[in-house]
Amino acid sequence: MANAEQIEAPKGPSLIVQLAMLAAMTVAALGVGWMSGSYLKSSEAPPKPARLDHSAKTEEAPAEEKPVAGAPVLVQLPQITTNLAAPADVWVRMDLSVVYDAPQPPQMTEAIHQDLLAYLRTLKMYQVEGASGYQHLKADLQERAAIRSDGHAKDVLIRTLLFE
Repeated sequence: MANAEQIEAPKGPSLIVQLAMLAAMTVAALGVGWMSGSYLKSSEAPPKPARLDHSAKTEEAPAEEKPVAGAPVLVQLPQITTNLAAPADVWVRMDLSVVYDAPQPPQMTEAIHQDLLAYLRTLKMYQVEGASGYQHLKADLQERAAIRSDGHAKDVLIRTLLFE
C-alpha cells in the first residue's frame, strides 16, 4: 500500500503557464492578421470611376461632360430576355452594362449584345446555379464581350439577373 500512495499521477503544466501561452498565441495571431491586412490594403490600387455614355442624347453635351479619350466609359446594353436551353420553360432577364477603355461605336455595343443573347440561349439551368455558377457566368460574359470588342470591353456589369 505504501507504494501505491507514493506513486502520483504526472502533473501537467500549471494553469498560469497555460494562460500565458494562450495570451502569447492570441497576441501573435492578432499581429499576423494586422500585418497581412495592412499588406493587402497597400497592394490594392484604388478603382477608377467609370463614365456614363451620353451618346443617346441628341443635344451636344457640355464640355465638362464629354468623355475624355482614354477614360473608361460605361455603356448600358438593352435588356436581354430569353429562355434557357434546358429546361426550355425557364426564362432569364438580364440588364447589363459594359465598361469600355474608351468611347466605342454603337455597332460594337450591338454586336456584344447579340453575342451575349445568343450565349444565354445555350445555357442550362444547372450551369448557373449557386455562387460558383454566377461567377462562371460573369467570367464567360466578360470573355465574350472582350472577344467581340477586340479587347476594348474591360468589364461586364450584371445589374439585374432574374430567372422565371
